[in-house]
Amino acid sequence: MVTKHVVVLPYDEKWKQDFLMIKDELTSALGQLAMRIEHVGSTSVEGLSAKPIIDIDVVILDYTVFEEVVSALGTIGYQYEGDLGIAGREAFKYDGKDHLRKHHLYVCPSNSQELKRHIAFRDYLRTHSGAVREYSRIKEEGARIYPYDMDKYIEHKTPFIEKIYKEIGM
Repeated sequence: MVTKHVVVLPYDEKWKQDFLMIKDELTSALGQLAMRIEHVGSTSVEGLSAKPIIDIDVVILDYTVFEEVVSALGTIGYQYEGDLGIAGREAFKYDGKDHLRKHHLYVCPSNSQELKRHIAFRDYLRTHSGAVREYSRIKEEGARIYPYDMDKYIEHKTPFIEKIYKEIGM
């Protein structure tokens, strides 16, 4: 069994550029199939400590274009993994992307609740600096307390996330 080390780093300006490099590759492969490509997750929030992994949601109109999307992403090394238990968020893994920062790639139809949650949470944090400071503290603390237990790390930060979702009505 491989034990993942939980690493949370202070915000890094390079994460914006890392996202843009990945987005360029995705845009070239997907063209008009993607309505937009969103940088979500902690690396998308200026000032927020994060695991240095870029989270990306490719937004498509609906599932009528999904097979084309799977095929287009396959041409640049991505393999479809299924929704991994989260409806409205299709996951992709990859090989041969050493030139790009590690990232998680998801494809979401435009009406996906999970997409709406990602965007709402990101946008809330982008406009609430106190929440960014608190979430950074919680994430850093979780990584320190549970350096080799991703499940416990996630459990540690979940109450904060749920509090924000409640605040924004999700």
